[in-house]
Amino acid sequence: MTDTATPQEEIQEVQQTQAEGAAQQPRAEGGRPPRQPRQPRQQQQQKQKPGKQAAQQQQPQRARKVHPALEKLFELYPGMFGARFLPLKLGVFQDLLEKHPDDFKKDDLKVALGLHARSTRYLEAVAAGLPRHDLDGNVVEPVAPEHVHHAILELHRRRAQRNPGEDLRPQLVARIARAVEASGLDREAYAVLVRSRDEETNAVLDEALAELGRQAAKREALLRAFEASGRDSEQAFAEMYGMDAEEVARMLARARAERQPAAPAA
Repeated sequence: MTDTATPQEEIQEVQQTQAEGAAQQPRAEGGRPPRQPRQPRQQQQQKQKPGKQAAQQQQPQRARKVHPALEKLFELYPGMFGARFLPLKLGVFQDLLEKHPDDFKKDDLKVALGLHARSTRYLEAVAAGLPRHDLDGNVVEPVAPEHVHHAILELHRRRAQRNPGEDLRPQLVARIARAVEASGLDREAYAVLVRSRDEETNAVLDEALAELGRQAAKREALLRAFEASGRDSEQAFAEMYGMDAEEVARMLARARAERQPAAPAA
C-alpha cells in the first residue's frame, strides 16, 4: 500500500490481500479450510479500541465561542484586541459607543470589554506596568499603581490554582517589590494605596516592603563606606573590595538619590 493511495484504493488492496491469503490456506479433510480458533471477546474489543481512538482523535475539537462584540473589536482594532494586548485608556467604553453607534449595543459592549479586561493576557500587560493606550494605539497615561498591584495578585491567584503544589510566594513577593520601585512612590505611600482587608495579601505586601527596606539599608551602608574610605573614585573603591565597578556605581547613585528629601505632593 502506497502513501498516496486513496481510501477506495486502500480498501481494494486490503480485499485483494485477504482473498489471496484465503486462497493460500491449507485445506483440511473434506476440502474445507481449517477452522480458526475463536478469540476471546475481550481481545476482540481490544483490537477494535485503537481504531475507535484514532477516529476520535481525528474529530476536530470544538472551538470556543467568542462573544460577537469581541470579534467586532478584533476586526476594528487588531492592534489593541488582536495579537498584542495593551492596557486601554479609561473611558474607552464611551469612545467606542461614540465612534461605532451602529456596531455595538451598550450591554453587549460592556460584557465584551469585561471579558477582555479579565483575560490573562490583558492582566499580564497591566501587571507589566505598560501605559494605557487609546484606540489608535497612542500612549495616553500610565496605569495607576493600585491597578498594577491588583493585576499581579490576580495573576498569582490563577497560577496558584493551576499549580497547587508549587510555592509561588517568593515570585509574588519579588514582583510586588519591583512594582513598588516602578511606581515611583515610597514604601509607605504605596502601602497606603494598595493595602486591603485581606490579611494574606497584606502579609505578602509587608514582606516585599521589608525586602526593599533591607536593600535600601544596604545601599546606604555602601555609600557611607565609600565616603569613609578616602578613595577619590568609585572605581578605586570597588577594586579595593573586589566588587563590580558598574554595580557599585549604580548602588551609590541610587543611595544618593534616596538621601534627597521627597518632593512635596502637588
